[in-house]
Amino acid sequence: MQLPTSTVISKKRIAVILVTVLIPVVAIAAALVWYYNAISPVSSDASQKQVIKIIPGSSPAQIGQTLKEAGIIKNEFAFDLYTRIHGTRSNLQAGSYRLSPGESVKQIVEHLVAGRVDQFRLTFFPGATLRDTSNTPEIEKTDVTSVLLRAGFSEDEINKALDKKYNHPLFETKPASTDLEGYVYGETYDFETNSSVEDILMRTFDEYYATLTRNNLIDGFKKQHLTLYEGITLASIIQREVPTSDDQKQVAQVFFTRLKTDMPLGSDVTYQYAARKMGVAPTPELKSPYNTRIVKGLPPGPIATPGLTALKAVAQPAEGDYVYFLSGDDDKTYFSRTQEEHEAAIKNHCAVKCSIF
Repeated sequence: MQLPTSTVISKKRIAVILVTVLIPVVAIAAALVWYYNAISPVSSDASQKQVIKIIPGSSPAQIGQTLKEAGIIKNEFAFDLYTRIHGTRSNLQAGSYRLSPGESVKQIVEHLVAGRVDQFRLTFFPGATLRDTSNTPEIEKTDVTSVLLRAGFSEDEINKALDKKYNHPLFETKPASTDLEGYVYGETYDFETNSSVEDILMRTFDEYYATLTRNNLIDGFKKQHLTLYEGITLASIIQREVPTSDDQKQVAQVFFTRLKTDMPLGSDVTYQYAARKMGVAPTPELKSPYNTRIVKGLPPGPIATPGLTALKAVAQPAEGDYVYFLSGDDDKTYFSRTQEEHEAAIKNHCAVKCSIF
């Protein structure tokens, strides 16, 4: 049976109307899905923050571009659109902020509107070096560079700051040709978000010098016939040899005895440090001025940042006539006066550790 012409036309009209209505609905739905995805966090990890600098006079579009290039947001257009919808375009404030890709655009905009001057906390570690080139997972590294990278600073910013020459009383006896190894004092600090790497380093220098002065350590080094630089150098070796032990003062006594009797310090941690700097396997025969197994006297400079107890050990070493020491397999430190005693201590207490090298 053939339908009336009017019925066929009506169905066509209904179809056209449905298509006409559905296309915008589908388009709007797709746009909403895109928009809400675009303003959602880039990642689920909100712990990793970056220092983002918003330059005065930046438009919302320019701010969005800055955030997108830093990997903080997914899409700069969505950011700009969000500020239009919520009427915050004129309220975004310039400044330095610590922002995370784990934050949504809503959270980031609220941060920029509030103009909060953030603070952040950094911990530098006694015994740490400026750089760690080992295969240790990045999150576990304690060197100065890794700490600063995790705080959101770029490698270029860090390198420039570490290579800079600083005018500070801490460096009074430090040779101009040497780097900052041993000089970034291990402590926990709070900083303003707009702090540069140079600001951070200067704060650690101030704390270092204040600690040395407060504990009368510079005069203590002089009494041991050491300059400040030499005192820090020796303390750095002691820090690496016995980082958490009460035996640091006795280890200092051993080293002073060796220096006075023209014996090499014989410290394994010095050639291990040299090997890492050179990118070679550690060996007691390594040809390096840092290798105190074969070179007499102090190495050219610190091998790490010493902590307060190691610095005190150099300024006020223990009494005694020990010439040897070793860290046993039980992590206890054993001291000896003669080669024979030392070899017996190795046999009795250092079967594993002493067989590594």
